[in-house]
Amino acid sequence: MDHPELKGNVTLANHPLIEALLTDLRDRETPALRFREAVEALGHLLAYEAIRDAPLANETIQTPLETMDAPRMTQTITIVPILRAGLGLADGMLRLLPGAQVGHLGMARNEETLEPESYYEKLPTNVADSLVLVADPMLATGGSAVAAVQRLKELGCTQLKFVGVLAAPEGVKTLTAAHPDVPVIVAGIDRELNDNGYIVPGLGDAGDRYFGTM
Repeated sequence: MDHPELKGNVTLANHPLIEALLTDLRDRETPALRFREAVEALGHLLAYEAIRDAPLANETIQTPLETMDAPRMTQTITIVPILRAGLGLADGMLRLLPGAQVGHLGMARNEETLEPESYYEKLPTNVADSLVLVADPMLATGGSAVAAVQRLKELGCTQLKFVGVLAAPEGVKTLTAAHPDVPVIVAGIDRELNDNGYIVPGLGDAGDRYFGTM
């Protein structure tokens, strides 16, 4: 499928393993346990893509044979899942980045207006000095992602990336129009949104399937 929205700061992380995991999420017969495993595995893999350009600094170390200069990551990273569905992605990201900080933003979609409503916020005090990975499995209308990024910018964050599993073209366009400076990394981009604001063909409600509250 052609994706004209793939331009500028949008990356489609379409590795074969990522595509296979996405198929597991799409299949309505996939049980909750496997769904959780696949979401967390995708969090791990998508975080790898998101920090591809993270800065390194050399330091002197001692190998078993000799002294050498070797690179280490030096930047503080903060993972900010959008509650509640983003928690599964965050768990997978932490497996790759165990030293990362974690903040939380609660953004619920009003099912009548389809607009986001904030209900919770807890972030590290130094979040503005870090690379912030905003995590949400679904980029549907884009409203929650736009609101979350806007709030983080209000707090002084200048290094932000959005990491998601599945997007609709409408959501990609909304987020990139509102925040063209924020890279978007997703595993898949589907055809469209339906009349209820869900991605189709999609995978259903990621939060309900992850937490078993369908």
